[in-house]
Amino acid sequence: MKTKNTLGLIIAVAIALFLSCQQEIKTKSDSSKDVPNTKTIKKPSETGYVNLNGLKMYYEVYGKGKPIVLLHGSYMTIPLNWSDIIPMFNGRKVIVAEMQGHGRTRDTARKISYEGMADDVSGLLKHLKIDSADILGYSMGGGIAFQLAIRHPEQVRRLIVLSGSYAHDGWWPEVEASYSSINAEMFKDSPIEKQYESLGNDPKHFPEFVKKVISIDLEPYDWSKEVKKIKAPIFMAIGDSDGIQYEHALTLFRAMGGGKMGDIHGLPKSRLAIIPGTTHIGMMYRMDWLVPMIDDFLNSDLKTSAPTF
Repeated sequence: MKTKNTLGLIIAVAIALFLSCQQEIKTKSDSSKDVPNTKTIKKPSETGYVNLNGLKMYYEVYGKGKPIVLLHGSYMTIPLNWSDIIPMFNGRKVIVAEMQGHGRTRDTARKISYEGMADDVSGLLKHLKIDSADILGYSMGGGIAFQLAIRHPEQVRRLIVLSGSYAHDGWWPEVEASYSSINAEMFKDSPIEKQYESLGNDPKHFPEFVKKVISIDLEPYDWSKEVKKIKAPIFMAIGDSDGIQYEHALTLFRAMGGGKMGDIHGLPKSRLAIIPGTTHIGMMYRMDWLVPMIDDFLNSDLKTSAPTF
């Protein structure tokens, strides 16, 4: 029990430290008069709420071009997860939303689930009159992205999953075991708690929010059969020190045609990356590395023929 509580505390503290560092970096960048900040978030071209499945989902749209949807991780919001990343997808229409209970999307009595949040994203795309889009999900958002491709395949052009799982045992065992120990006290005075309050949520409900969000990972789930039937090309990336097991990512990659020497068998349409020196939370620090890979994946014709000299 002590190990579980300690690991849960480490995870919560790591999230808080990551967000604090993000804010510090942004503050220093914004205060610099000598170096222009090319990644400063631009104003959205559209913001609003849409009534979906019993809740009012908050969303923002940035830029023009081929649409990409960014799905945030647990406890995150648009500003906390994506403010420094949205400008990296220059030349695309970037759609971001806050999931059930997060940020400006108020919680309801509805049980929180990956399936329910995927249906919400599907409804948002219909509201925006977007037939299909590229979908990128991080951590919890990766689970939502998998479910969107399973439940609404016609709306998913290509799928990018960063540090996400399609089965509860895809996490390292000690990580999965720690989830039951996560509580509101671990986030005390963190950017997560502060933003929860600053976006108009009742501070008294913060403990309920923390418990409700982690509840989706306390019940066993396994979509192994379903994800292997996804037709959209998948780019899955994990850190070499992630919470996701290597074999979990490799199993899906093999099912998508990978795990063979491409010079002999040709290339699969799906891709896999294991990012060096990178933890689960640290994945967001690697977007300078990841975005070029993601752009190449999204822009490529994904020819499967083997390369030649």
